[in-house]
Amino acid sequence: MKSKKSYLTLLFVMALMLIALVGCGAKTEPTEAPASKEEAASPDTASDAEVTSYTVEHAMGTTEIAKTPEKVVILTNEGTEALLAMGVKPIGAVKSWLGDPWYEHIQDQMEGVQVVGVESEINLEAIAALQPDLIIGNKMRQEEHYDSLSAIAPTVFSDALRGDWKLNFELYSKALNLEEKGKEVISAFDQRIEGMKTELGDQVNTEISVVRFMASDIRIYYNDTFSGVIFKQIGFKRPPAQDKEEFAAKGVTKERIPEMEGDILFYFTYETGDGDASKIEDEWVKDPLWNNLEVVKAGKAHKVSDAIWNTAGGVIAANLLLDDLEKFFLNK
Repeated sequence: MKSKKSYLTLLFVMALMLIALVGCGAKTEPTEAPASKEEAASPDTASDAEVTSYTVEHAMGTTEIAKTPEKVVILTNEGTEALLAMGVKPIGAVKSWLGDPWYEHIQDQMEGVQVVGVESEINLEAIAALQPDLIIGNKMRQEEHYDSLSAIAPTVFSDALRGDWKLNFELYSKALNLEEKGKEVISAFDQRIEGMKTELGDQVNTEISVVRFMASDIRIYYNDTFSGVIFKQIGFKRPPAQDKEEFAAKGVTKERIPEMEGDILFYFTYETGDGDASKIEDEWVKDPLWNNLEVVKAGKAHKVSDAIWNTAGGVIAANLLLDDLEKFFLNK
Protein backbone atom coordinates (compact mmCIF):
# COMPACT_ATOMS: atom_id res chain seq x y z
CA MET A 1 0.00 0.00 0.00
CA LYS A 2 2.83 2.39 0.82
CA SER A 3 4.49 1.95 -2.60
CA LYS A 4 1.15 2.48 -4.35
CA LYS A 5 0.58 5.64 -2.31
CA SER A 6 4.05 6.95 -3.19
CA TYR A 7 3.42 6.18 -6.90
CA LEU A 8 0.13 8.05 -6.87
CA THR A 9 1.72 10.97 -5.06
CA LEU A 10 4.47 11.10 -7.69
CA LEU A 11 1.87 11.10 -10.51
CA PHE A 12 0.00 13.88 -8.72
CA VAL A 13 3.09 16.05 -8.45
CA MET A 14 4.05 15.44 -12.10
CA ALA A 15 0.55 16.42 -13.15
CA LEU A 16 0.83 19.66 -11.21
CA MET A 17 4.13 20.45 -12.90
CA LEU A 18 2.69 19.74 -16.35
CA ILE A 19 -0.21 22.10 -15.70
CA ALA A 20 2.21 24.80 -14.51
CA LEU A 21 4.39 24.40 -17.60
CA VAL A 22 1.42 24.54 -19.97
CA GLY A 23 0.25 27.68 -18.22
CA CYS A 24 3.64 29.32 -18.64
CA GLY A 25 3.78 28.31 -22.30
CA ALA A 26 0.39 29.88 -22.99
CA LYS A 27 1.58 33.37 -22.04
CA THR A 28 2.14 35.79 -24.95
CA GLU A 29 3.89 38.64 -23.19
CA PRO A 30 6.23 40.64 -25.48
CA THR A 31 9.94 40.13 -25.00
CA GLU A 32 12.27 43.02 -24.24
CA ALA A 33 14.36 44.25 -27.16
CA PRO A 34 18.11 43.48 -26.91
CA ALA A 35 20.28 46.32 -25.69
CA SER A 36 22.84 45.90 -28.46
CA LYS A 37 23.56 44.18 -31.78
CA GLU A 38 25.84 41.76 -29.94
CA GLU A 39 23.00 40.69 -27.67
CA ALA A 40 20.71 40.36 -30.68
CA ALA A 41 23.21 38.01 -32.33
CA SER A 42 23.67 35.99 -29.09
CA PRO A 43 20.35 35.74 -27.21
CA ASP A 44 21.95 33.60 -24.48
CA THR A 45 23.99 36.20 -22.61
CA ALA A 46 24.17 34.40 -19.24
CA SER A 47 27.61 34.25 -17.63
CA ASP A 48 29.55 30.99 -17.42
CA ALA A 49 29.05 31.03 -13.64
CA GLU A 50 25.28 31.06 -14.08
CA VAL A 51 25.13 28.04 -16.36
CA THR A 52 27.80 25.83 -14.76
CA SER A 53 26.20 22.81 -13.12
CA TYR A 54 27.48 21.22 -9.91
CA THR A 55 26.71 18.14 -7.86
CA VAL A 56 25.99 17.79 -4.16
CA GLU A 57 26.37 14.60 -2.11
CA HIS A 58 23.76 14.30 0.61
CA ALA A 59 21.76 11.88 2.77
CA MET A 60 19.81 10.46 -0.18
CA GLY A 61 22.64 10.23 -2.72
CA THR A 62 23.94 12.75 -5.25
CA THR A 63 21.99 15.58 -6.87
CA GLU A 64 23.02 17.65 -9.90
CA ILE A 65 22.02 21.30 -9.83
CA ALA A 66 22.06 23.15 -13.16
CA LYS A 67 23.02 26.58 -11.81
CA THR A 68 23.09 28.63 -8.63
CA PRO A 69 19.47 28.44 -7.42
CA GLU A 70 17.35 31.54 -7.12
CA LYS A 71 14.03 30.02 -5.99
CA VAL A 72 14.61 27.84 -2.94
CA VAL A 73 12.13 25.94 -0.80
CA ILE A 74 13.43 24.92 2.63
CA LEU A 75 11.76 22.20 4.70
CA THR A 76 13.45 22.52 8.12
CA ASN A 77 13.47 25.27 10.72
CA GLU A 78 17.23 25.27 11.17
CA GLY A 79 17.64 25.26 7.39
CA THR A 80 15.54 28.41 7.17
CA GLU A 81 17.99 30.16 9.49
CA ALA A 82 20.93 28.88 7.44
CA LEU A 83 19.50 30.39 4.26
CA LEU A 84 18.77 33.73 5.90
CA ALA A 85 22.28 33.88 7.39
CA MET A 86 23.75 33.44 3.90
CA GLY A 87 21.57 36.18 2.47
CA VAL A 88 19.06 33.88 0.76
CA LYS A 89 15.36 34.49 1.29
CA PRO A 90 13.40 31.31 0.48
CA ILE A 91 10.28 31.46 -1.65
CA GLY A 92 8.73 28.77 0.53
CA ALA A 93 9.45 27.33 3.98
CA VAL A 94 7.88 25.09 6.58
CA LYS A 95 6.15 26.88 9.41
CA SER A 96 8.16 27.54 12.55
CA TRP A 97 7.29 25.22 15.44
CA LEU A 98 6.47 28.33 17.47
CA GLY A 99 5.10 31.63 16.14
CA ASP A 100 2.52 32.68 13.59
CA PRO A 101 3.86 31.57 11.25
CA TRP A 102 7.53 32.32 12.01
CA TYR A 103 9.70 32.54 15.11
CA GLU A 104 9.72 36.04 16.51
CA HIS A 105 13.48 36.36 15.95
CA ILE A 106 13.17 35.81 12.16
CA GLN A 107 9.71 37.28 11.56
CA ASP A 108 11.00 40.48 9.93
CA GLN A 109 13.16 38.55 7.45
CA MET A 110 10.37 36.21 6.29
CA GLU A 111 7.83 38.66 4.90
CA GLY A 112 6.22 37.25 1.77
CA VAL A 113 7.57 33.71 2.20
CA GLN A 114 4.97 31.03 1.44
CA VAL A 115 4.21 28.44 4.14
CA VAL A 116 4.51 24.91 2.70
CA GLY A 117 3.37 22.87 5.70
CA VAL A 118 5.37 21.87 8.75
CA GLU A 119 8.51 19.73 8.97
CA SER A 120 6.54 16.57 9.71
CA GLU A 121 3.74 17.23 7.18
CA ILE A 122 4.82 19.10 4.05
CA ASN A 123 2.41 20.33 1.38
CA LEU A 124 3.57 18.92 -1.98
CA GLU A 125 0.96 20.86 -3.94
CA ALA A 126 2.07 24.18 -2.44
CA ILE A 127 5.73 23.35 -3.12
CA ALA A 128 5.06 22.42 -6.76
CA ALA A 129 3.05 25.60 -7.31
CA LEU A 130 6.09 27.70 -6.37
CA GLN A 131 8.16 26.09 -9.18
CA PRO A 132 11.41 26.12 -7.16
CA ASP A 133 14.81 25.40 -8.69
CA LEU A 134 16.06 23.81 -5.44
CA ILE A 135 14.39 22.03 -2.52
CA ILE A 136 16.26 21.39 0.73
CA GLY A 137 14.83 18.93 3.22
CA ASN A 138 15.76 16.34 5.80
CA LYS A 139 15.87 12.54 5.67
CA MET A 140 14.63 12.14 9.24
CA ARG A 141 11.56 14.28 8.53
CA GLN A 142 10.69 13.77 4.85
CA GLU A 143 12.37 10.63 3.49
CA GLU A 144 9.08 9.20 2.20
CA HIS A 145 8.56 12.29 0.03
CA TYR A 146 12.03 12.43 -1.52
CA ASP A 147 11.04 10.99 -4.90
CA SER A 148 8.02 13.27 -5.18
CA LEU A 149 10.10 16.32 -4.27
CA SER A 150 12.82 15.34 -6.74
CA ALA A 151 10.17 15.26 -9.48
CA ILE A 152 9.47 18.92 -8.72
CA ALA A 153 13.06 20.22 -8.54
CA PRO A 154 16.60 19.14 -7.62
CA THR A 155 16.35 18.06 -3.98
CA VAL A 156 19.04 17.84 -1.29
CA PHE A 157 18.45 16.21 2.10
CA SER A 158 20.43 16.58 5.31
CA ASP A 159 20.67 13.48 7.49
CA ALA A 160 19.82 14.51 11.07
CA LEU A 161 18.36 17.45 12.94
CA ARG A 162 19.82 17.09 16.42
CA GLY A 163 23.29 17.94 17.67
CA ASP A 164 25.92 19.67 15.55
CA TRP A 165 23.95 22.08 13.36
CA LYS A 166 27.17 23.12 11.59
CA LEU A 167 27.23 19.86 9.60
CA ASN A 168 23.86 20.65 8.04
CA PHE A 169 24.89 24.26 7.50
CA GLU A 170 27.89 23.14 5.45
CA LEU A 171 25.64 20.97 3.28
CA TYR A 172 23.21 23.83 2.72
CA SER A 173 26.01 26.17 1.64
CA LYS A 174 27.12 23.60 -0.95
CA ALA A 175 23.57 23.12 -2.22
CA LEU A 176 23.18 26.88 -2.61
CA ASN A 177 26.58 27.17 -4.34
CA LEU A 178 27.57 29.57 -1.56
CA GLU A 179 30.37 27.66 0.15
CA GLU A 180 32.57 30.73 0.69
CA LYS A 181 29.71 32.72 2.19
CA GLY A 182 28.89 29.75 4.41
CA LYS A 183 32.48 29.58 5.63
CA GLU A 184 32.33 33.29 6.50
CA VAL A 185 29.20 32.77 8.62
CA ILE A 186 30.69 29.82 10.51
CA SER A 187 34.05 31.55 10.92
CA ALA A 188 32.34 34.58 12.46
CA PHE A 189 30.52 32.32 14.92
CA ASP A 190 33.70 30.42 15.84
CA GLN A 191 35.62 33.65 16.33
CA ARG A 192 32.90 34.88 18.64
CA ILE A 193 33.21 31.68 20.68
CA GLU A 194 36.98 32.14 20.97
CA GLY A 195 36.47 35.69 22.20
CA MET A 196 33.98 34.49 24.80
CA LYS A 197 36.41 31.85 26.06
CA THR A 198 38.98 34.54 26.75
CA GLU A 199 36.48 36.76 28.55
CA LEU A 200 34.99 33.92 30.58
CA GLY A 201 38.29 32.75 32.05
CA ASP A 202 37.66 30.34 34.92
CA GLN A 203 33.90 30.67 34.48
CA VAL A 204 34.10 27.97 31.80
CA ASN A 205 34.31 25.54 34.72
CA THR A 206 30.69 26.38 35.58
CA GLU A 207 28.41 23.32 35.51
CA ILE A 208 25.36 24.21 33.41
CA SER A 209 22.07 22.36 33.91
CA VAL A 210 19.37 22.41 31.21
CA VAL A 211 15.68 21.51 31.65
CA ARG A 212 12.73 21.65 29.26
CA PHE A 213 9.04 21.73 30.13
CA MET A 214 6.38 20.54 27.68
CA ALA A 215 2.69 19.80 28.14
CA SER A 216 3.31 16.08 27.74
CA ASP A 217 6.89 15.68 28.94
CA ILE A 218 9.65 17.05 31.16
CA ARG A 219 13.23 16.55 30.01
CA ILE A 220 16.73 17.01 31.33
CA TYR A 221 19.00 17.78 28.38
CA TYR A 222 22.43 16.22 27.90
CA ASN A 223 25.31 16.95 25.51
CA ASP A 224 23.80 15.83 22.17
CA THR A 225 21.46 18.81 21.99
CA PHE A 226 21.51 22.22 20.36
CA SER A 227 22.61 23.99 23.54
CA GLY A 228 24.85 21.11 24.62
CA VAL A 229 26.96 21.30 21.46
CA ILE A 230 27.45 25.03 21.95
CA PHE A 231 28.42 24.55 25.61
CA LYS A 232 31.02 22.00 24.57
CA GLN A 233 32.56 24.34 22.00
CA ILE A 234 32.85 27.08 24.62
CA GLY A 235 34.25 24.66 27.18
CA PHE A 236 31.51 24.84 29.80
CA LYS A 237 31.11 21.87 32.14
CA ARG A 238 27.94 19.88 32.77
CA PRO A 239 26.71 18.39 36.08
CA PRO A 240 27.83 14.75 36.37
CA ALA A 241 24.22 13.53 36.02
CA GLN A 242 23.94 15.39 32.69
CA ASP A 243 27.42 14.88 31.26
CA LYS A 244 26.37 12.22 28.77
CA GLU A 245 26.87 11.97 25.00
CA GLU A 246 23.14 11.43 24.62
CA PHE A 247 20.09 13.52 23.85
CA ALA A 248 18.03 13.76 27.02
CA ALA A 249 16.28 12.08 29.91
CA LYS A 250 12.64 11.94 28.85
CA GLY A 251 9.55 11.44 30.97
CA VAL A 252 11.28 12.86 34.02
CA THR A 253 9.28 12.63 37.25
CA LYS A 254 9.54 14.99 40.20
CA GLU A 255 11.60 12.43 42.10
CA ARG A 256 14.41 13.16 39.62
CA ILE A 257 14.46 16.90 40.25
CA PRO A 258 17.75 16.55 42.23
CA GLU A 259 19.38 15.55 38.88
CA MET A 260 18.69 19.10 37.73
CA GLU A 261 21.22 20.52 40.19
CA GLY A 262 24.04 22.64 38.78
CA ASP A 263 26.01 25.83 39.29
CA ILE A 264 23.53 27.55 36.98
CA LEU A 265 20.27 26.21 35.55
CA PHE A 266 18.55 27.27 32.34
CA TYR A 267 15.01 26.09 31.67
CA PHE A 268 12.64 26.71 28.79
CA THR A 269 9.04 25.83 28.01
CA TYR A 270 7.54 24.67 24.73
CA GLU A 271 4.30 26.63 24.90
CA THR A 272 2.18 26.42 21.75
CA GLY A 273 -0.50 28.84 22.91
CA ASP A 274 -3.02 26.71 24.79
CA GLY A 275 -1.35 27.35 28.16
CA ASP A 276 -0.88 23.67 29.01
CA ALA A 277 2.92 23.71 29.02
CA SER A 278 2.99 26.92 31.05
CA LYS A 279 0.80 25.25 33.68
CA ILE A 280 3.26 22.36 33.91
CA GLU A 281 6.17 24.77 34.28
CA ASP A 282 4.36 26.71 37.01
CA GLU A 283 3.57 23.50 38.89
CA TRP A 284 7.17 22.29 38.79
CA VAL A 285 8.91 25.55 39.72
CA LYS A 286 6.61 25.79 42.75
CA ASP A 287 7.39 22.24 43.87
CA PRO A 288 9.35 21.95 47.16
CA LEU A 289 11.96 19.67 45.52
CA TRP A 290 12.64 22.31 42.84
CA ASN A 291 12.91 25.07 45.41
CA ASN A 292 15.25 22.91 47.49
CA LEU A 293 17.84 22.86 44.70
CA GLU A 294 20.93 24.85 45.68
CA VAL A 295 20.96 26.53 42.27
CA VAL A 296 17.39 27.74 42.80
CA LYS A 297 18.07 28.97 46.33
CA ALA A 298 21.08 30.87 44.98
CA GLY A 299 18.88 32.64 42.43
CA LYS A 300 20.71 31.08 39.49
CA ALA A 301 17.81 29.29 37.80
CA HIS A 302 16.88 31.28 34.70
CA LYS A 303 14.02 30.93 32.23
CA VAL A 304 15.10 31.40 28.60
CA SER A 305 13.46 31.15 25.18
CA ASP A 306 12.53 27.66 23.99
CA ALA A 307 12.78 28.81 20.36
CA ILE A 308 16.30 30.17 20.76
CA TRP A 309 17.70 27.56 23.13
CA ASN A 310 16.24 24.52 21.43
CA THR A 311 13.49 24.54 18.86
CA ALA A 312 14.81 26.78 16.06
CA GLY A 313 18.15 24.97 16.02
CA GLY A 314 19.89 27.23 13.50
CA VAL A 315 22.79 29.66 13.26
CA ILE A 316 20.69 32.74 14.04
CA ALA A 317 19.37 31.11 17.22
CA ALA A 318 22.92 29.98 18.08
CA ASN A 319 24.12 33.57 18.06
CA LEU A 320 21.14 34.68 20.13
CA LEU A 321 21.95 31.91 22.63
CA LEU A 322 25.45 33.37 22.87
CA ASP A 323 23.83 36.75 23.57
CA ASP A 324 22.05 35.16 26.55
CA LEU A 325 25.25 33.58 27.84
CA GLU A 326 27.06 36.91 27.60
CA LYS A 327 24.24 38.51 29.60
CA PHE A 328 24.33 35.94 32.39
CA PHE A 329 28.10 35.41 32.59
CA LEU A 330 29.63 38.67 31.32
CA ASN A 331 26.90 41.19 32.22
CA LYS A 332 26.64 42.40 28.62
